[in-house]
Amino acid sequence: MNFGNDKNIKYLAIIPTIMLTPIVYVGLIYFWIFSISYYPINHFDKQTWESNPEERYKISENIIESKILIGKTKHEIVLLLGNDYYSYSKNHIAYGLGFVPGLFNIDPAVLDVYFENEKVIKVGQHET
Repeated sequence: MNFGNDKNIKYLAIIPTIMLTPIVYVGLIYFWIFSISYYPINHFDKQTWESNPEERYKISENIIESKILIGKTKHEIVLLLGNDYYSYSKNHIAYGLGFVPGLFNIDPAVLDVYFENEKVIKVGQHET
């Protein structure tokens, strides 16, 4: 197959390079961001929760999604998660989760537990 002279062949190489380079760079950046912010999600296990407070963030999503705390009393929460909580108010306590992996995560995360009429009504997570 003859594509013409050397000038045409040069353009046939430059045009795909110019078009594909941004796609490759965006893909590499996306892969890098994904790799530094990935962490496995584990099911709640009381022993793991108590023994590894710096990595509680791996369990927190399961706690929130499974709604295992909803409807429990503060006493039941303390029996399950322990005494090392922060008390923001009578109706709001929080447990430290450690540093969630991510690009700009410089603050530790906490698991928020909200009460109404002495029962848990909502569980969430935020960075401090």
